[in-house]
Amino acid sequence: MARSLNKVMLIGNLTRDPNMRFTPTGSAVCSFSIATNRSWTPSDGGEKQEKADYHNIVAWSKLAEVCGQLLHKGDKVYVEGRLQTREWQNKEGQDQRTTEVVIDNMILLNSRGGVSPSADDFGGSDDHSAAPAATKSTRKSKPKAEEAPSDDVSAVEDISDEIDIPF
Repeated sequence: MARSLNKVMLIGNLTRDPNMRFTPTGSAVCSFSIATNRSWTPSDGGEKQEKADYHNIVAWSKLAEVCGQLLHKGDKVYVEGRLQTREWQNKEGQDQRTTEVVIDNMILLNSRGGVSPSADDFGGSDDHSAAPAATKSTRKSKPKAEEAPSDDVSAVEDISDEIDIPF
């Protein structure tokens, strides 16, 4: 069987405050959107162009709770996850479709207090057809989902000096 890859890494700014909700079974889900910007100069020597792209982001379980507590409109974040497309029928019976990034890692790149807390490997393993399994950590100092406190955000380890963004 051929291998495939579905991996998304984005750095952008939140366009709105996160929307925190809970499923009927009690699992947390947090959704927000981020804007990424790009600029280029056309090869014909024209004027510099700029464009913003908007991405719908979804977090599940403990990572959702952390996102709901830490993130606010305008914050710069790094998110990592996978693309997922969902289909459903609206109230009028019309088919609807959306593509979103289901994240398993989020790092707040700016904060109001000068400390940049990190939320990593909080994906959980509940199967909601959108919830990812927790990924293996490449750094040994990252907290595991079962070790991380669920209601004390101040206890999240500050690794801002060792952030290793892969580009």
